[in-house]
Amino acid sequence: MSVSPAPSAATGSGAARPPGRFELAGESRARVVGALSFGTVTALLSEGSEAVAAGRAALIDLAGVTASDSAGLALLIEWLSIAKAAGRAVRYENVPAQLLQLARLSDAEGLLTG
Repeated sequence: MSVSPAPSAATGSGAARPPGRFELAGESRARVVGALSFGTVTALLSEGSEAVAAGRAALIDLAGVTASDSAGLALLIEWLSIAKAAGRAVRYENVPAQLLQLARLSDAEGLLTG
């Protein structure tokens, strides 16, 4: 159960969803705003991985996520792996219900909520 990537405005097939953004939000905190999907995860991985590895994103708030799919779930799991390899931890808060459902179906819910 995943959400298809947003239609591109360039194709004229509908309004595009806002792109995903990774933002530092204070000491050891960050947030993701916008889509967490196939179309945005490559940029988000690039933007967030260094902060995760350096411990500047030990808590990532997902309240601003407007859309998500299985690629978004894979990104969150990748950030957990990056943090672990750096000897750090990452915790997620305000995980959208859609991501929790995908994680539950993938038997990965404990990774996002644990």
